[in-house]
Amino acid sequence: MNSSSKSEQEIGLEPVVTQPPLVSVSVSFPKFTRRVLILGVGPLARDLCQTLLSKRTGFTEVVGFLDKDASRVGERLVNPSIIGTYDQLFEIAERYQVHTVAVCLEDRRAVLPVQTLLDMKAMGRDVVDGHYLYEEESGRLSIDHLKPSALIFSTGFRRRLVTMLLKRCLDVLVAIVGIVALVPLVLLLSILIKLDSSGPVFYRQMRVGLRGRPYMIWKFRSMRQDAEQSGARWATSEDPRVSRVGRWIRKWRLDELPQLINVMRGEMSLVGPRPERPVFVQELRNTIPYYDLRHTVRPGITGWAQTRFRYGASKEDSHVKLQYDLFYVKNLSLALDLRIVVHTVKVMLMGEGAR
Repeated sequence: MNSSSKSEQEIGLEPVVTQPPLVSVSVSFPKFTRRVLILGVGPLARDLCQTLLSKRTGFTEVVGFLDKDASRVGERLVNPSIIGTYDQLFEIAERYQVHTVAVCLEDRRAVLPVQTLLDMKAMGRDVVDGHYLYEEESGRLSIDHLKPSALIFSTGFRRRLVTMLLKRCLDVLVAIVGIVALVPLVLLLSILIKLDSSGPVFYRQMRVGLRGRPYMIWKFRSMRQDAEQSGARWATSEDPRVSRVGRWIRKWRLDELPQLINVMRGEMSLVGPRPERPVFVQELRNTIPYYDLRHTVRPGITGWAQTRFRYGASKEDSHVKLQYDLFYVKNLSLALDLRIVVHTVKVMLMGEGAR
C-alpha cells in the first residue's frame, strides 16, 4: 500500500465531515380573519359594511354583498361589490370560505333563503341579524332601519331590581362625597366666574328627565348673561357666547359639577343619556324615531354618547347621539357605567373637554 492509498486515519488526519447546507425555515402562523358576507344591499347593509371597514383591525374582511337582482352583480356599493344573488348563497359562502352571514334584508318574508341559512347554521357558520352585528361593532343602534319588533323581542332593555338599586346607591354615595370634597373648588370657581363676567355663578335651565318629566338642571355659568336674548340655540364646541372662564371650565367639564345636586335629588344619575331642553325635545321627537326611549332611564352627568361622539350641535348630531343613547338604554349595566366613568375621568384629566 503506497502513501497515496493510505487512509486519513493512518496518517493522523481527522476525517472531513461534510455538513449539509443551512436551510432557513420560515414558520408561518395561521392568520384568522373573519370573512363576512352581507345578505342585502339596502341602507343597513351599506352602513354595516362601512362600520366594519372603518375599524381597520385586520381581523374582519367583507367579501361582498348578495342581491336578489342578478343584473346588479358586479356593481360596487361601498368598497366590496355585489358578488352574487340570494340563490347562490351556499356556493359563494363555500368559495370565499365565509365565516359570518349578516342578514340585512328590509323585507324577509318573501326573499329570505331560509333553508340555505338553516343549513349553514347547522354546519357551524354564524348567521346573524344585521342590526345585531351593527350594534356590536359600532356601539350604537341603527334606528333608521329598525323595526319596533326588533326592539320588542330583543334580549336587551332589562331592568334588574338589584342593578337599579345598586346604581342608585352608588349615585347617592358619590354625590355626597363629591359635594363635600369639592367645596374648595366650588368656591374658587365661583370667584373666577364672578370676576370674569357679570351675572350669577350658577345657571339653571329646564331639562327633560325620567319619563319625560321636566326639571331644573344646575351648572356653573359658562356663557355670557345675555347668551340667549334672541331665543334658544344649539350650543357648539367653539360657541362665541362662552366666556373666558367658561371656555376653561368647559374644557375640563367642571361646569357639570353642580349637577351632583340633581343626582342627590333623584333627578339625574352619574351615568345616563344627557338631558335635553324641552324646546329641542319636542322638535327632535317629531323627526327622530324612538327618541322618547332615552327618557326611560334617568339622564346622566356623563353618558355613552359623550364618550363615543363629538359635541352635539345640530339635529344631525342629535340623531347620531340618540343611536348611542339607545345602545346604553338597551345594554344598561354597572359594568358599562364603570367603563363610561373611567373614560370620563380620563377626558377630564387630559383636558379634552366636551366634544
